[in-house]
Amino acid sequence: MNNQVKEMYDYHTWANGKIFERLKELPEDLYKKELKPSIFPSIQMVMIHIYLTDTLWLEVMSGKDMKEVWGANDQVRLQAETCTLVEMETKYNELSERYNAFIQQNDMEKVFTVDNPYAGLLDTTPTETIFHISTHGNYHRGNIAAMLRQEGHASVMQDYGLYLYVQRNGFKSPV
Repeated sequence: MNNQVKEMYDYHTWANGKIFERLKELPEDLYKKELKPSIFPSIQMVMIHIYLTDTLWLEVMSGKDMKEVWGANDQVRLQAETCTLVEMETKYNELSERYNAFIQQNDMEKVFTVDNPYAGLLDTTPTETIFHISTHGNYHRGNIAAMLRQEGHASVMQDYGLYLYVQRNGFKSPV
């Protein structure tokens, strides 16, 4: 199962990277531009949301209390809001290294209990949590795709099927 977990996390990292690559091709001010109507006020805030969620879950899987981590996330969010697109990409890359170390060093099927202040107690595993962060990222990368189209820009393909073609067959996507 660790191979599937690693592949799902690698896909999540790859898909985030595809979004960063695309955003760097577009006008610099688009990253922080206020977009209305939209579920998020800016693309930057979507990227920060994914980053904060990924950070929270790594801390929770590492044994920290979710309420404690949630409280500390305000400071992380405020710091991330000052970051440029490239600086945010660096933060993502550093977090990815931490996730990869966690996956290598831990039993991915070891059950732990999450005490979510909004949903209550849940017994889960790192495997399920990493699948969660990947699907959560997919959902919000979809928000970014819609926001880009709203601003007259194409997004970029970053679905799991394309990832498999690229990784296994060296496929070069035309988009």
